[in-house]
Amino acid sequence: MRVLGIDPGLTRCGVGVVEGVPGRPGKLIAYHVVRSEPDEDISMRLLHLDRSLAELVALHQPESVAVERVFAQHNARTVMGTAQASAVAILAGSRAGLPVQTYTPSEVKAAVTGSGTADKAQITAMVTRLLKLDAPPRPADAADAIAIAICHIWRGGTRAKIQAAALAAARRSSR
Repeated sequence: MRVLGIDPGLTRCGVGVVEGVPGRPGKLIAYHVVRSEPDEDISMRLLHLDRSLAELVALHQPESVAVERVFAQHNARTVMGTAQASAVAILAGSRAGLPVQTYTPSEVKAAVTGSGTADKAQITAMVTRLLKLDAPPRPADAADAIAIAICHIWRGGTRAKIQAAALAAARRSSR
């Protein structure tokens, strides 16, 4: 399974592409950071993000998209920008006809490090170790996006198999 993981943000949006199967180490295909200037008009920033994500989906041909779910922050302006970037990310996957799944930061941390309270340094270290990378992905937004993709492969892949099995069982019982 090839997953495009997205750590949404307006100034820096991390994108990581990972191939793998549940329970096994994956392979890093690529990572990117889509950047925009904070003083630029919001409509132009969102348009740039939309176009960049569409290009990355077309380039990497993922089978699914995983996006970090927006969580409450103390700074309303920051959470608003992150929510807008998240909506653009979800739309990019949907527009391409791909399944899109969202994960909370603690779900991603737990999947990759074993602790839902891990810090950015621990996430980066585990991403580097799990994918056997020569160097840690930088900046942290890229490492976070890669972690989101890994989380989806390990949790989303299993979730999808359970849903498919339940659907098949329901079809059999309705005959």
